[in-house]
Order: sequence, then C-alpha cells, then structure tokens
Amino acid sequence: MFIPRNFVRTMKVVIGFAILTTVTFPASGQQSVQFIGNIDNANGGEEIIEGLTAYQSGKLDEAIRHFKEAVLLNPNDNASKKLLADALTRKVIPGVETPDNLKTAQQAINLYQEVISKPTPGQIVPLFMETVYSSVTVSSMAQIARINFSINKLDDSKAWRKRVLDMQPKDAEASFAVGVIDWMQARQNALTALKAAGITDDGMGNAKAPAAVMESIKAQNGALIEESLVYLNQAVKNRPDYADAMAYLNLAYRRKADLDFGNETARLEDVARADEWVRKAMETRKANQAKRKAQPDSAHL
Repeated sequence: MFIPRNFVRTMKVVIGFAILTTVTFPASGQQSVQFIGNIDNANGGEEIIEGLTAYQSGKLDEAIRHFKEAVLLNPNDNASKKLLADALTRKVIPGVETPDNLKTAQQAINLYQEVISKPTPGQIVPLFMETVYSSVTVSSMAQIARINFSINKLDDSKAWRKRVLDMQPKDAEASFAVGVIDWMQARQNALTALKAAGITDDGMGNAKAPAAVMESIKAQNGALIEESLVYLNQAVKNRPDYADAMAYLNLAYRRKADLDFGNETARLEDVARADEWVRKAMETRKANQAKRKAQPDSAHL
C-alpha cells in the first residue's frame, strides 16, 4: 500500500491525540514497516513520526535512531518496538554470519518477541480491532521466521512458520516456507551422502547408487520429505495459483524418488509426478502473467 507524503504531515497535526491505526511503507524486495498503536507526543510520538518520515525517504539509519529514541521514551510501547524491529530487519544481510549482522538480527528478533508476548500495559483494544492486533502478532512471527532463514537457522525458521500456521492455518506463504526448508535440508543430506560415495545426483532417484548409500539417505530424509509434500500441497490448496509451490513440489518428488529406491514402479511414479508439477508450474506462471497484464495499471489511480 502506498502512503502519500502528506499523510505524514497529517499525522503531525494529530500527534497530540491518541489514535489507533496501521501504517506500512513497503520497500522493493523488503518487508514493510508496520505500525499499530498510540501516537502521543509525550510518549515518543514525535520520534515515531520522524522515524516514519525518514523511513519513507529511504534514510534507514536515521529511522532506526528515531525509533530507538521512541522506545527509550516509552519502554512499554509495543508500537515503537514493532517499528524498530521492522527497520532493523531491513539491516540484516541474508547469508552473512558476521558478528554485527547476527547482532542486528537478534536485536530485531528480541523486539518481535516482546511485541508477541507482552501486550502494552493498560491498552484497551476495541473488539473491531482485535483482528488487526492478531495480524501484528502473526506478522511479527513471520518476520522472526524470515530473519532466522536469512541467517541460516532453518529449524528455528520452520518452527516460527508453524506458529504462524497455528494462528492462520490457511497462510499459504507459511506452508510454502516449511515445505521449502524441509526440501533444502533433505537435498543437503542427499548430496552429502552421494558425494561421499563419488556419485552425482541424477534428480531421478539415483537408482544406480549403492543400496547402503540410499538407505542412509532414506533414514535422514524420510520424515523431511513426507512433511515437505504435506506443506507444499497445503500451500497450493490454499493458493491455487502458487506457481513457486508447484515448482518445489517437483523438487520434493525428485527427493522422494530417492526414498523409493529398490521399488522401480514407485520411483518412476515419483519422477512422473515431478514432471507433472513442472508442467503445472509453467502453465500457472503463464496464466499469472496474463492476469497481471490484463489488470489496469493501478499506480496512477
């Protein structure tokens, strides 16, 4: 959702009043900063507005400084913590495990956990806003999952995605993420075992590999692939045009073919299902692209 600059100016006008609202400033390829809470000048409200203004202008470090000040002025305010956590998340560099990057990641995670576990003292939530607060909780959990994924803590990421699904069982993105992580772990297990035996993965079940190697892969990957297929199918069920989930179903079935070694019929069925999901993914991507081209350009509305 695009927020015009005059919105921030309007917020400054009403800064002395307690309001309940949500604000997002999405950035390309990044998660949005989300705010929900009371804007109160006496309790860090001005810092929040300055932080939002800086964030919208692409001045991330300046935004973080303002949000940190807001948290210091009002330590019990979850709104400021959520804003600061969202901004810090944008500072986390995927795949980089330097002390500074991990420190930033953990700071963001800690703030999200406070938002989830500690409601703002004395805050009364109108019944009609309960779903909004629930959304903030879910988005915080999803952000924790994303951060953990970006710093290669896959089991933690998967656990947080499952917590999202506990609250929103039809969240297709969460289901997709669990399925992908399972596949990633299974793939690594298989490649490691095959490489140790001097074998290159053929993506079709590795029928010519020694039985001992395939037994070890089956022991490691049985539960992972079973779960991966469940969650990826769930993602497609809840979002029928989810082409990426279909593409990963192809990959998951190719890993399932490893597990069916010794049963040629089952192995070939796995490969056939993989090929079918490749076809579905390609067709769905084309259909999605056609729908996007057919939609009017909303940027100028």
